[in-house]
Amino acid sequence: MSPIAPRAPSTATRLALVGNPNAGKTTLFNALTGLRAKTANFPGTTVEHQVGRARAGARDLEVIDLPGLYDLNGTGLEERVAREALLGEGAHPGRPDLAVVVLDATNLPRTLCLAGAVLELGVPTIVALNRMDRARGAGIAIDLAALRRELGVDVVPISARSGEGLPELRRAIERALDAREGTAPASCGGCKGCGHAQRFDWAEGIANRVARTPEDLGASSDRLDRALTHPLSGLLVFAAVMTGLFYSIFAWAEAPMTWVEDGVAALQGALAPLLTGWAEDATWLARAAIFAGTAVIALASLRLAEAWSPRVRLLVAASAALACAALPSADLASVAIEGVLGGVGSVLVFLPQICLLFFLLALLEDSGYLARAAFVMDRYLSKVGLPGKAFVPMLSAHACAIPAILSARVIENRRDRLATIFVLPLLTCSARLPVYAMIAALLFPAEPLQAALLFTGAYALGLLAALLTAFLLRLGVLPGRTEPLLIELPAYKVPSLKNAALIVLERAKQFLGKAGGVILLLSLGLWAATTYPRLDPTALPANDRAALADLEARAAAASDDGVREELEGQRATLEGRLQVAGSLAGRVGGAIQPLFAPLGFDVEITVGVLASFAAREVLVSTLAILYGAGEDAAEDALSLRETLGRQVRDDGKPVFDLPTALALLIFFVLAMQCLPTQVVTRRETGSLGWAVGQWVWMTALAWSAGALTHVLATALLVS
Repeated sequence: MSPIAPRAPSTATRLALVGNPNAGKTTLFNALTGLRAKTANFPGTTVEHQVGRARAGARDLEVIDLPGLYDLNGTGLEERVAREALLGEGAHPGRPDLAVVVLDATNLPRTLCLAGAVLELGVPTIVALNRMDRARGAGIAIDLAALRRELGVDVVPISARSGEGLPELRRAIERALDAREGTAPASCGGCKGCGHAQRFDWAEGIANRVARTPEDLGASSDRLDRALTHPLSGLLVFAAVMTGLFYSIFAWAEAPMTWVEDGVAALQGALAPLLTGWAEDATWLARAAIFAGTAVIALASLRLAEAWSPRVRLLVAASAALACAALPSADLASVAIEGVLGGVGSVLVFLPQICLLFFLLALLEDSGYLARAAFVMDRYLSKVGLPGKAFVPMLSAHACAIPAILSARVIENRRDRLATIFVLPLLTCSARLPVYAMIAALLFPAEPLQAALLFTGAYALGLLAALLTAFLLRLGVLPGRTEPLLIELPAYKVPSLKNAALIVLERAKQFLGKAGGVILLLSLGLWAATTYPRLDPTALPANDRAALADLEARAAAASDDGVREELEGQRATLEGRLQVAGSLAGRVGGAIQPLFAPLGFDVEITVGVLASFAAREVLVSTLAILYGAGEDAAEDALSLRETLGRQVRDDGKPVFDLPTALALLIFFVLAMQCLPTQVVTRRETGSLGWAVGQWVWMTALAWSAGALTHVLATALLVS
């Protein structure tokens, strides 16, 4: 995310939410702001936070969700920026008008420590006592009046997940803003300025005086933790959970993927004759429609992706739209159907799977399980030379490697930070998911369990490659010991569907922005590269001309409609392959294809691989354009899976046979195919050598593993 510049003075009242990790602070933020939020970085840092809009009575509120932390006086980056935000120091536009400290009613001693630190700053403060419903269910009784007297501030009991107490909290916010007076701990007992031990004693003393807790509280959680964090059973449970997650993705996303696929095909089929007719009879109308459509799609997607400034977005969208509208009239329909809709639509079809993945991961995190998984994996991370703190960036890398690399700044030790940054791109990010899904659909079109196992294997391979790479770094250029992981295991709870839906919405916006922006522009470039120079039938070799003439003659002579359609399809496929072979993309791919021949890649796959070095998911749209070039989109509504599945080589064998499909999967699991990630690696390591070394290592590893996979799979099929 790009940093937010210091804001100009605003009429909105600034409200800061402060709390420990897993105290329900972000759940409260979502409940207060709903969908009126955006994610950004604090000025001059890579620490993410959310800013949203809310109302309390007649007041407009700007709500800032500070990072979860345990103390304001720590040396970490998150503690420093949170303290600066509360004090209005550095690049921050002044102190917040009010701080809302979120306490966990089921764990008062721990969360009260942070409350004491915030109160010491003199910022106007109120306390939101969260998870009161769970505290009552666990038999915890809290004397709210006594807690108010101890802290000297208003305390509002709430349950952010269910909405209990939120109206009372809004009224308390309004009252506190009306008073606008700084507070300090009323009964801290000499805590001000004290060390961690004294503050914990102070917090524990207050908790003992205001709360009554059953003696057997947490006994059932402890029994469950013994199983989930055990070195053997914990690892088996983690593997089972991940396999079940991927099975659910394939089993449940099949229907919405089909709907998207059919919708894109129907739109292509409806627009093709319309645009073709306009191009022939009313060229100006076709140009106007293509200009407007391309500009709207590009502007909307670039805005979703928050790419560049508004002026640059407008310039890029207008340039792309003008380029499309200025094409020869014979190509107007083709650029709209194959370039715009074909390129973006081929990636859009995987949106249901991506949304479902993040929805299920959000539920797992909210339930408290992922913290246990982090504890289990820490044993293995430390053995190969990765620090315990690397787990959070590694988890983030499954969404995108860029914020994961940025979040590695919280690792203070430079050796540990470099090792973490180097291996993060090996972990499966969301950009790889369309490629995985495409290959799984080709190999197992109606077998969700096998497809889920393929997904699990791809994720596991990326993780194993990251661990192997870290181990080699430890043996070579980055020797030394790692720091242990200190992590809190949150209480188990029923996850919030609303919070998961909000997370999915944010991820979907990011994906759509990228799919409609970057991929749209690359798809248009690839369409041009595969379309020009145009195929000249008279310049074709004699055998190709003869093959085209033979298919055309047989189709014309066929009396059976089915036979005629099949022959016409074969001729269109052959003509398309000849067009690609003679185009700019085909000539470049043909020159480089021998390098990828050991992996079984043909010219089209080679071109797709080269294009995907800018962005991995471009492979899907590239193959859709390459294998669809020359076909009549108005009459051919075959899905991408069927289109790729019917492609054959010159010898009649399928292009995407098992060895080639597996080699392609292995290559994309391991290859470094993201230029923005390389830029971030260069900036965060302070050395071009680390970025170059990362690219060389991952590319060599991907090629070697892909070639070995192709050889072994071919040998197994022959035997």
